[in-house]
Amino acid sequence: MKIEELDDQQRDAIQAAAFRGLVAHLAKRSDAQNIDIMNLAGFCRNCLSKWIRAEAEVQSVEMSDAEAREAVYGMPYDVWKEKHQEKASPEQQARFEETKSLHAEISGHN
Repeated sequence: MKIEELDDQQRDAIQAAAFRGLVAHLAKRSDAQNIDIMNLAGFCRNCLSKWIRAEAEVQSVEMSDAEAREAVYGMPYDVWKEKHQEKASPEQQARFEETKSLHAEISGHN
């Protein structure tokens, strides 16, 4: 069955489970740096948290940026950065600059 043939509730449940799987996978792959994900896919963990917060707002749910980030990172963002984030190499930073406009277009933020 195609996903578009499902009713809204089934589709939402399947997509929500897939999203939770993505977040769990990213939690296990703390070695995958945000800049590398951005350079390859045009989005990162921060984008996911911004999408969560934006939808919370649509649903009239109060959620801070910090709370949305914690939903993705599984811990406060500052703690995650301290434990897992490495300094971007000049090559990573150059690639990011090359793809920055695509990242903003896909993620919906600058």
